[in-house]
Amino acid sequence: MRIAVGIATRGRAAILAETLAELDRQHRPADRILVSFAAPEDVAGIAARFPSVEFLSGASGLPAQRNRILDAIGDCDAVAFFDDDFLAAPEWLAVLEAVLRARPDCAVATGVVLADGAKGPGIAVDAARAILARAPPLPDSLEASPAFNAYGCNMALRLAPMRAHAIRFDEALPLYAWYEDIDLSRRLLPHGAILRLHAARGVHLGTKKGRVPGVRLGYSQVANPLYLARKGSFPWSHAIPSAGRHCLVNALKALRPEPEVDRRGRLRGNLLALADLLRGRMRPERVLDL
Repeated sequence: MRIAVGIATRGRAAILAETLAELDRQHRPADRILVSFAAPEDVAGIAARFPSVEFLSGASGLPAQRNRILDAIGDCDAVAFFDDDFLAAPEWLAVLEAVLRARPDCAVATGVVLADGAKGPGIAVDAARAILARAPPLPDSLEASPAFNAYGCNMALRLAPMRAHAIRFDEALPLYAWYEDIDLSRRLLPHGAILRLHAARGVHLGTKKGRVPGVRLGYSQVANPLYLARKGSFPWSHAIPSAGRHCLVNALKALRPEPEVDRRGRLRGNLLALADLLRGRMRPERVLDL
C-alpha cells in the first residue's frame, strides 16, 4: 500500500516547516509528501530543508489546492490530508495503514485531536510537542468507531472510490472552505465507512496567521452549510442548527470578544449572508467580494 501525505498551505512557511519536521518522525514513512501552495513566500526556505517533499503551485483556496494534490498522486492508494499546522503523532500513518488493510470498507478516516488550538488562542509548537509526549498509552491500533465526518485537519481518504466515482473537493467553496471536509466525507459515505481511528492522534495548533478575515468566515458559517444542504451532502437537520448556532454565539460574544477572534466581523458576515438569503443571492463564492 502506498500512502501519500498532502498539505495545502498559505502564508505560514515557518509553521509548515515544523509540521514537515514532525512527519520525519513517522514510524511508517509516507511514500510521498506533497505541499500545495499559491505564492513563493508560502514555502520560502522549505525546499532546501526537505528535499524529498514535492511542491505544487497554482491557484489558492483549500479545495483547489487539495485537488491539485489529488491530481498528482495517481500511484498511491490513500492520502492523508493534514493542515499545515497539524502535528501528527509518530504512529499516525502506521495506524492508518493497519486500519485500511483490516477494514476494506473504510473510505474515509480521521484521527483523534488531543488538543485543538482552533477553539482558542492557538497552541505553540513546543506546547504541542509536549502534549504529544505525555499522551496516554496507545489504544489498540485497529480500534475505530463510526464518525459523521472527517475533521479536515487530519483526514485520510482511500483513493479507489474517489477515482471510481470522480469525487473531488468542491471548488465552489472558496478560500478556507468552511465545511469542505464534511462535504467530501458525506459524498464518500455511500461508497464506504467513515471511521475515527482512536490510535491516530495529533495536535492542531490552530495558528491564527493566514486565517480568513472575520467577515468572510462569518458569511461562510451561514452560506456554506445551507449550500451543502441544497446540494444534498449535509442534512438540513444539521445545516440549519449549525448556521443558527454560529450566529447566536457570534452575537452573544460580540459585546466582549476574545482577543484572538474577530467576533464582530463574523457577526457582520452572518448578517450579510442572511440578507443575501432573503434576496435569493446567497452563495459561498460571495465571500470573494467581501
